[in-house]
Amino acid sequence: MAKYYPIEYWLLQVDDAEKVNAAIWDEYQSAQDEPAVHRSHYFEGRYENVYMDEHLVPSLGPVLTAALEGARDLLGDKGLQLKAGFWFNEMRPGDVTLPHDHDEDDELLSAAYYVRVPPGSGQLVLGRGDQAVTLMPVEGRLVFFRPGVVHEVTRNLSTAVRLSVGINFGSVS
Repeated sequence: MAKYYPIEYWLLQVDDAEKVNAAIWDEYQSAQDEPAVHRSHYFEGRYENVYMDEHLVPSLGPVLTAALEGARDLLGDKGLQLKAGFWFNEMRPGDVTLPHDHDEDDELLSAAYYVRVPPGSGQLVLGRGDQAVTLMPVEGRLVFFRPGVVHEVTRNLSTAVRLSVGINFGSVS
């Protein structure tokens, strides 16, 4: 008989998110033509991952700080030396993010942070086998989950761009 375990996820709201998100959006838009911007994972007519150096989006700093603190708490070791790798996920109208996981290297925890979420721009689906949890993204919220959890984002049915930040946490050592 198969055993089913609940799909774990944790939520954290970032302080002053409206102001932080407006600055992140502006910096993200301004950095698009920078040579340090790299795009990968071309599926369904778009690049799912947009990587850029942190110095191009300095307003992301408070989000990464909150995410690292939250990850340490969730992992049960406030003194744990963690690194956070991040990328942007820009979803234009009609875009989807295909099912995938982050269990590739040394990831201990994964997260998504929501910068811009127009109504109807897609939901986060976390799944394992026949189980799934569907979450409505909220601007300024971090959603943490285990790297091995398969996840996807449903189609952006809005007329605007949705922007989130994917984050993987690993040990510094």
